[in-house]
Amino acid sequence: MRIDIITVLPELLRSPFDESIIKRARAKGIAEINIINLRDYSADRHRSVDDYPFGGGAGMVMMIEPVYNCITYLSSQRKYDEVIYTSPDGIPFSQRIANELSLKDNIIILAGHYKGIDQRIRDHLVTREISIGDYVLTGGELPAAVITDALVRLLPGAISDSESALSDSFQDNLLAPPVYTRPAEFLGWKVPDILIGGNTPEIEKWRFEQSVRNTKSKRPDLFSEES
Repeated sequence: MRIDIITVLPELLRSPFDESIIKRARAKGIAEINIINLRDYSADRHRSVDDYPFGGGAGMVMMIEPVYNCITYLSSQRKYDEVIYTSPDGIPFSQRIANELSLKDNIIILAGHYKGIDQRIRDHLVTREISIGDYVLTGGELPAAVITDALVRLLPGAISDSESALSDSFQDNLLAPPVYTRPAEFLGWKVPDILIGGNTPEIEKWRFEQSVRNTKSKRPDLFSEES
């Protein structure tokens, strides 16, 4: 999978992709992540990428020309399955969307900034808009990192234990069950006996029941989504 992230703050994105699972996936050639400086595609000698909004109002707006130039150049090199714009008013990001996008080959993520982007970019260049929550951040770089992390960890070989990603919360519209490790007792707090007994069918049954219980208690809305 190739993910090209267009941003006005490239340095903000370097660290998240140079650690842990993402770093190993890149080293193995499972994922290629490129951070692209939008200012390199500005026709302005000052490398400007924003301007005042027509009609007045507070804030600055990302201009269409640099974004168009950048996406057009990238698209001349390969075919992209999606051009994603990170926006507070996009579709809420979910595990279902992560699963779907992880099957794509080439993705562009446009990290929004300032007051927003020229609407014509959204109308003509973007194929999907995604939000990571009902709040506003300084820019779309952190959402782009979140989306990238969620996709890469699903790629075959990214995680050494392939079953680990499949048992994550939200994969089956259920939250994950409780997990425990050594010691079996600490300060009088004990691990449930069923997890120590070695009866795999009973353990799996217990885990499913705990997942249902957790979901009903913490995220009952997930049951309505399933229906």
